[in-house]
Amino acid sequence: MSAKSGKLSVKLGESSGVIKTEVVCPNDTNPMGILQGGRLVQWMDIAAAVCAQTFAETICVTVSIDRVSFRHPVRVGDILTIEASLSKVARTSMQIRVRAWSAAIGKPIKYLVSEAEFVFVAIDEQGRPTPVQKKSNPRRGLRKLKKIYSKKRIGV
Repeated sequence: MSAKSGKLSVKLGESSGVIKTEVVCPNDTNPMGILQGGRLVQWMDIAAAVCAQTFAETICVTVSIDRVSFRHPVRVGDILTIEASLSKVARTSMQIRVRAWSAAIGKPIKYLVSEAEFVFVAIDEQGRPTPVQKKSNPRRGLRKLKKIYSKKRIGV
């Protein structure tokens, strides 16, 4: 975070991690007030896409979603935090690990509610797979982003 501007400053391509936050609203839930699984997967896919595209510095498309699990219900009003991080890079594809955490307002406990592995392929302007530049230590970006985020929250 820049001391002068007070703005979060992480350069694209430097970070390979994404943190996305959502408030669960009534239109996101089923008649029992529980978050619909499809909506959660949609949000997870968006976080994974931002992670892949930031790393690859080009448009990336979802190829597969593996091992989606739903561990804990998320209710209306809960705060959902989705973390996406690069776990593997191949020639034209990337594997992104996504985890979602839920917390009720005023409660200090966070629950792991879902996790999944997403695979993305980088594409060029014609929609053909294009090579991804391998960068060192893909997990470094998420650690850096979390550190900046935690400093911002405590006002450092």
